[in-house]
Amino acid sequence: MRPMKELSHITVLCVGNRLMLDDGAGPAVFDHLTSSYAFPPEVELVDAGCMTMALLPKVMASDYVIAVDAIDGTGAKPGTVFRFAPEDIAGHDVMQSLHDMRLVDLINAAELMGGSCSGMCFGVQAENMSPAVVTEGLTPAVFDALGLLCDAVLAHLWELGVRFSHADGTAFVPPMGASKVCGAPCSDGRSDELEFSATLASRASDAAQDDDEMSFTERCNADEQC
Repeated sequence: MRPMKELSHITVLCVGNRLMLDDGAGPAVFDHLTSSYAFPPEVELVDAGCMTMALLPKVMASDYVIAVDAIDGTGAKPGTVFRFAPEDIAGHDVMQSLHDMRLVDLINAAELMGGSCSGMCFGVQAENMSPAVVTEGLTPAVFDALGLLCDAVLAHLWELGVRFSHADGTAFVPPMGASKVCGAPCSDGRSDELEFSATLASRASDAAQDDDEMSFTERCNADEQC
């Protein structure tokens, strides 16, 4: 993972349809982050709508892309928050984005056109993303998980070396505690837990990534679980 000094442009794609209940989780994250925090020019937050090839120019212009989306098919209870590398779910039916494309598809398309970027995905297990009528809002379980989902994205930005403030200009102070988000399900359908702490991540951004901060894929490979 490259530190911020080597990342000239980070794009946060908040994916989803506001009018389809839990499919609006990504846009809800966009609303909270843009109204509550002030980010440096190198970070662009995008209310992306559906994940389609129309987002390819955004990916082409980025060194690093973070996708935030509602997800389904994980087997986890609604409101469970996940963090996983784009390639972790390539070829999997276990975890499907609610949209036609995945971030890994856009990254691969960008590479075919000469682009180069990496990324991370954050998602929340949906309860209802297909209401009988157009409905803006989130189910209670997904609404209650928004705080953790937003914190996970903030912690990852901090891990990348991004420094930001609250919207009122006061400095952002990383939380001292640790929370847990799930990594991508292994091939047998299990989910391993990935512990994150913005405070620990800030130390990682100032030095090479430590062995105990392996990605989910690296942990699975080390444990021969995937």
